[in-house]
Amino acid sequence: MSEPTASRIETEVRRRRTFAIISHPDAGKTTLTEKLLLFSGAIQIAGSVKARKASRHATSDWMEIEKQRGISVASSVMQMEYRDCVINLLDTPGHQDFSEDTYRVLTAVDAALMVIDAANGVEPQTRRLLQVCRARNTPILTFVNKMDREVQEPLALMDEIERELGMTVVPFTWPVGMGKAFHGVMDLRQKRMRVFSPGEDRVAGTEEVLEGLDNPAYAERFGMQYDNAQGEIELVSEAAPAFDREQFLVGKQTPMFFGSAVNNFGVQEVLDALVELAPAPDARQAMQRTVQPEEPKFSGVVFKIQANMDPAHRDRIAFLRVASGHFERGMRLKVVRSGKELRPNTVVSFLSQRRELLDEAFAGDIIGIPNHGVLQLGDTITEGEALQYTGLPFFAPEMFRSVEVADPLKTKQLRAGLTQLGEEGAIQVFRPIAGSVLLLGAVGQLQFEVVAHRLEHEYGCKARIMPSRFQVARWVTCDDPAELKRFIDANDHRMAYDAVDAPTVLVEYAPELRAIEANWPKIRFHALREHAGLVFQQRLDG
Repeated sequence: MSEPTASRIETEVRRRRTFAIISHPDAGKTTLTEKLLLFSGAIQIAGSVKARKASRHATSDWMEIEKQRGISVASSVMQMEYRDCVINLLDTPGHQDFSEDTYRVLTAVDAALMVIDAANGVEPQTRRLLQVCRARNTPILTFVNKMDREVQEPLALMDEIERELGMTVVPFTWPVGMGKAFHGVMDLRQKRMRVFSPGEDRVAGTEEVLEGLDNPAYAERFGMQYDNAQGEIELVSEAAPAFDREQFLVGKQTPMFFGSAVNNFGVQEVLDALVELAPAPDARQAMQRTVQPEEPKFSGVVFKIQANMDPAHRDRIAFLRVASGHFERGMRLKVVRSGKELRPNTVVSFLSQRRELLDEAFAGDIIGIPNHGVLQLGDTITEGEALQYTGLPFFAPEMFRSVEVADPLKTKQLRAGLTQLGEEGAIQVFRPIAGSVLLLGAVGQLQFEVVAHRLEHEYGCKARIMPSRFQVARWVTCDDPAELKRFIDANDHRMAYDAVDAPTVLVEYAPELRAIEANWPKIRFHALREHAGLVFQQRLDG
């Protein structure tokens, strides 16, 4: 394949839209993901998350435990084309115990689609995810889901989103009725009404559309619900500011859409808005310099590693966000951290479990590189330049468990499994200096359950996961290597190494940590580690 011209790279970059879907559990995120794929023509039939006993599961939920529970605990990547745009869609875990994985995914996208359950409004996990987006000034579109159920008043929802999330809301559509009396949405920009009829089998262009916002036929047909909606629209039109693209692009203003994803309603408007409003890939910051997406030389960063997407092959896929240039299958690449050379010939793009061999990719694309431990989370890959992209975080765990194998003959499988799951970021694995029992660290209980399930079903070893006396962990660094060695030797009974051999001190109580900090003034203690210990900063929420 010949080298693409600068103008072709620029054209391809402008076509890209890379975004993540975020929400609290059960807001309908995975269902909306499915319907976006359906409306773009990427899949022919949508799997319902609810019908988890049936053989049809959501395209984006591929892990066995997800199919059993009907939840997303891994992030899925899907690519599709729509209206001459290439859309890279990342479905993040909704469950709060997997917030770290979600955080890392949000470093790889240019926009986010926030799904809100119209009955429950803004929920705790939504707030936490929004903090992450706000810290990165990520543009956000809002989809208020489940309007065909008994839900909160739209004005109350709009007020809550503004108040709780600290951003101005600009309604692009407005609901007429709700629950059993949900009649449809008014498209405030196109000045027409899309009429709601329940059913999962319709696709784009099959709904009834009535022209004009004040068509006299509306009152006759939709009665009181239309009168209420008309009054609310007048109020909103006067009170809400006009859409300001600059404010949207810095995460200060969010366009709001209403619908019912399970009934394929309101999905089309969201898909169109993503293409029209979400930004194309922009410059990304490396420690050495700012990298422009149209640069001819390839560079990218690994933001996720997933083991055993295909259990038959024991594979490990590194998900890489292309940051600049043109990727071509078989090209020579360098892993900056290790200096190792890669010549990936089996690079894949995703439609969740379905993979396609990829010949080329451009900035904004998410590509999968199969590898056996060569790549780590946070690795920068280039055509040779020594770049290091920043911002991929690991948080100090909040819960600890010790882990042993039930059958001593399976010790090797346990270690191999935990090594891979630790590299993946599914759990943090610590090797204590004293003693042979491995420690697991996590943000939430469900992570331990998933790890036990995956060890048994993917690695063939039943693990005993037991309580641990430790409750607090901090990574330690020091400008003086000799002082750091002295600290590690003096505290070897409470020291461990993590997946990238970063030294970590583990303690039972917070006061114990404060005492250690006071006794070792030259040692720095970190609640957040960026890739390979290169950069440290305080945890986002303090």
